[in-house]
Amino acid sequence: MPEDSPDRSPAGKLDDEDYPAYSMGHAAEILGVTQAFLRSLDAAKLLTPGRSEGGHRRYSRYQLRLAARARELIDQGTALESACRIIILEDQLAEARRINAELEHTHRPAMNGPSPAPG
Repeated sequence: MPEDSPDRSPAGKLDDEDYPAYSMGHAAEILGVTQAFLRSLDAAKLLTPGRSEGGHRRYSRYQLRLAARARELIDQGTALESACRIIILEDQLAEARRINAELEHTHRPAMNGPSPAPG
């Protein structure tokens, strides 16, 4: 992507919830978890953090939300693997609902449009 494209601008990065802006240490601090916990989410394939040029894990805001949800479920007694599966299913359901709402909006007939011609 060219450096001068809108998606590469600093403002675009700030608005992008998928931009890997947080180091592992900062992500762990924000969430109040250990770095080992974040690594366990990576091993369980819930999160696939980006990597810096030096190979260090980098997390997005979206990934931080998933990690926070995992911590919540685990704190309630859910096993790590089960928590990851629940979160994946919740995420898939939310995406399906978003797509459904979008399709309903774009395919809904106009309420005040012309009446169909008599047949």
